[in-house]
Amino acid sequence: MTLEEALCKILQDSPHRIVLSQPRAEEKPYIRTEIVLKEEGRRFYQEAKRTATQVFHKNYEPAELSLRLHDLLPARYAQLNAWSDTREYSIRLSKKNKVLFHETLSKGAVMLSLSHNRPKNHILAQDTVIPALVDMGIFTKEGRLIPSMSDKYKQINRFVELVDDAVRDLSPRPLRIIDFGCGKSYLTFILYHYFTQIRKLPIEMLGLDLKADVIAHCNATAKRYGYDHLRFQVGDIHGFREETNVDMVITLHACDTATDFALQNAVACGASMIFSVPCCQHELNRQIQSDDFSILTRYGIVKERISALMTDTIRANYLITKGYKTQLLEFVELEHTPKNLLIRAIKAPLSEKVKQTAAEEIQRLCEEFHFHPSILQEGNS
Repeated sequence: MTLEEALCKILQDSPHRIVLSQPRAEEKPYIRTEIVLKEEGRRFYQEAKRTATQVFHKNYEPAELSLRLHDLLPARYAQLNAWSDTREYSIRLSKKNKVLFHETLSKGAVMLSLSHNRPKNHILAQDTVIPALVDMGIFTKEGRLIPSMSDKYKQINRFVELVDDAVRDLSPRPLRIIDFGCGKSYLTFILYHYFTQIRKLPIEMLGLDLKADVIAHCNATAKRYGYDHLRFQVGDIHGFREETNVDMVITLHACDTATDFALQNAVACGASMIFSVPCCQHELNRQIQSDDFSILTRYGIVKERISALMTDTIRANYLITKGYKTQLLEFVELEHTPKNLLIRAIKAPLSEKVKQTAAEEIQRLCEEFHFHPSILQEGNS
């Protein structure tokens, strides 16, 4: 395939994001150029040319994109990656400009699109009326999303998408699900709707929280809308003992060590799947010390962020030691919430060597920075 043919194929698919990298001598000091489709009253492409320290922007009409790409390839860059709603493309050029072209189906347009202005194809469309969420002030009675709840809705929708990735191939069978620290239960009600109305899976779902008035309201709401297999109870995550043989445990913004107790309980309950978005990680921030890496504790904002990342790294490795294939994923873009990391863990037959390595990595990190994380303390769950 020629370069002209490869670019033509990509442009016919109306890409919403294009990244050019591997700059040639003519383009330096620019390290890459990114071109993103914008929709702000009109459609146009915005180009961002990046040096190591600066970004330079320029806008193009859609009709000008072809000329711009021909200007950048092959003279200025040796690689192009592009994303449309359905496909991913790559062009790599050898030193002699031989074209290596690759095309694949997208794994999920929502996850790949970084255009903040492009409409998202959510599992739960914004015109989906979930009656319980009308009561809770996320939707109007007409099914319109209330603007002030937009960020909350995007977070919950993203959570549902990540759950969907894990359960879409499950055979129809009853699922037992616990939401630790459910709060007002936006996520709980949406997941109940997702499982029962979209996936058509029978479930038994429990929401646990400390606030008796919130739990009473959630139970009344579930009863009002006939959610017969959804119940809420007052309880502390720390020391929860009731459930066994649980299929899924979820937590959304369980604060500080509450996330640790939730993960310990998930393991104790034998949960097959765990989805946890942590919040307010203070414990290791209070403990962190290091003579060799004191630079990491010198600046308050660095200390706070590195402590939070280490907290979730230890949590992820802890789950590996308990036999879970574990990932740390970006939850949503930072513009919607700074608490944008999700721990996804799926029970799997991991080797003893893998689990032992994870345990040793935790030990070395804790010894270096003098950590005593709650998640490692036996008897906390």
